[in-house]
Amino acid sequence: MWRGRGSRAPPGSREAVSRDGAMGTTLDVRVKRAGKVYRDGEVLSGVVVITSKDTVQHQGISLTMEGSVNLQLSAKNVGVFEAFCNTAKPIQIINSTIEMVKPGKLPSGKTEIPFEFPLQMKGNKVLYETYHGVFVNIQYTLRCDMRRSLLAKDLTKTCEFIVHSLSQKGKLLPSPVDFTITPETLQNVKERASLPKFLIRGHLNSTNCVITQPLTGELVVESAEAAVKSIELQLVRVETCEFEVNIVVLLHDDHLITENFPLKLCRM
Repeated sequence: MWRGRGSRAPPGSREAVSRDGAMGTTLDVRVKRAGKVYRDGEVLSGVVVITSKDTVQHQGISLTMEGSVNLQLSAKNVGVFEAFCNTAKPIQIINSTIEMVKPGKLPSGKTEIPFEFPLQMKGNKVLYETYHGVFVNIQYTLRCDMRRSLLAKDLTKTCEFIVHSLSQKGKLLPSPVDFTITPETLQNVKERASLPKFLIRGHLNSTNCVITQPLTGELVVESAEAAVKSIELQLVRVETCEFEVNIVVLLHDDHLITENFPLKLCRM
């Protein structure tokens, strides 16, 4: 089904545009939610918009929803991981196509075609959360294809939407961690004897964290033979889909002190 010229697009929506310069035809994909964020069980809805100065002859318009997990290789990594990535194919999470308009003609002006896709997985399959990392990429897209005759170029446009995992039920139990950092507790130190003496204590209120809440804790420098140049708290994304927090202390003589703690993030 389609609506004729003069229809309005959903407020706050953003456009993804494919243009045919010769014929002056544009193809847009718009989702209703401005943030483009959806969850398992919800309905992904929006409109495909075709704008043309003249009547458009086409061989059908389709819309495909795709989700996949891709492994990506960094130039800094070689060996076993490289061999694995080069042979690993994308893992398909979801794939669904609907025929929006059968072959025919569209009038000049603006034509809007509404669509709805239920984000519903079958069986035990999981709709993984969107993730753009260094080695792992989980992406969901809508692809609209307008097929044309041999004398006219097909139009295709892809628009990404974001999937967030469902909020976990129940209360998240805190997992506090107390720490003490001294020259003796450091790992991978070649010249431990040359380190100045220091004592750093502190705690993280929890390593089980709600992703929308702040990470809290305390750090106290009890003593240090060398002046402290800086103290950093670093949130590090680990590509095993885990996170960790790093405490980094730089002494005045450029000795670097680091300690890391794994974190578990979830949505509540």
